[in-house]
Formats: sequence, C-alpha cells, structure tokens
Amino acid sequence: MTRPVLQAEEDLGFLPGDMSEKFAPFFRPVYDVLQKRLGGSFLEYCLKPEVAKVEIAPFAYMRGRTFENAVVILDEAQNVTASQMKMFLTRMGENVTVIVNGDVTQCDLPANVKSGLEDALERFKPSSHVGLIESATEDCVRSELCKVALEAYQ
Repeated sequence: MTRPVLQAEEDLGFLPGDMSEKFAPFFRPVYDVLQKRLGGSFLEYCLKPEVAKVEIAPFAYMRGRTFENAVVILDEAQNVTASQMKMFLTRMGENVTVIVNGDVTQCDLPANVKSGLEDALERFKPSSHVGLIESATEDCVRSELCKVALEAYQ
C-alpha cells in the first residue's frame, strides 16, 4: 500500500522524528481502514517485517523496486504526477494485481500540473489489461453526510 505524501493546501513544515514518524500522519487514513477491516491485533501481526503480509511504503521510495506475487494499492492517485504514475506502474512484476484509486475532483497538485490518475485514465481506457470502476455519489458508503457533501460540490 502506498500513497503520495502531499498536503491538502497546507504546509505543515518540518516534521521531527525518524522516517516512520514523519510519514505517520500521511498514512493514518490507511491504518484506519486496515484496522477497521482486519482488526488491530491482526493488523499488527501483518505489519511485522518477519511476516510481511502488509507493507505500507512511502511512494517516494518506489523507484528501483519490483513487486511480484502481490496486491499493490496506490491510494489518493489523483495527487501523483504523470511521471510518478509511470514510475509506479512500471514497478509491477509477475502475478500482480494493481489497484489505483483516487478522485480527480480532489487533486491537490498545482493547477498547472496534470494528475497522473487523469493521465492514466486517458491512456488505459482502451486497454484489455485494465479494468475501470467509476463510483457515483450514490455509491458512497462513508456516510449520508458525505453523500450530501458530494452532491453539494458537484
């Protein structure tokens, strides 16, 4: 599981601590979902390096890696650039399922930078190797309030 480290229109400045402490605020949403789905103790077990069932890795450190026999998830993909998306997708080796999710309407990249998700959607629509699932407001399962907010901002 990976996601770009990009702040939503705010700069938090320098973050103290080691790498895991610096990335913790950015990966909190990932941990929240995994904990809800897997349970706290099972998630802790899966995250142990010797078990390595679940790995949460900063997007910035993907270059040079090859993923094999894995499910690889890129969360918040609207916040990667086209070149970052290319780098990510070309890390995939054999027997890999790739899940890329994001919302192009919630992009935090500068206005003059095209979202890598938007770019990939244009490039891969005609591909037989790529499936596309688009969600509508009525598919929202977060909450009724979230649905109301989505409708208000359409």
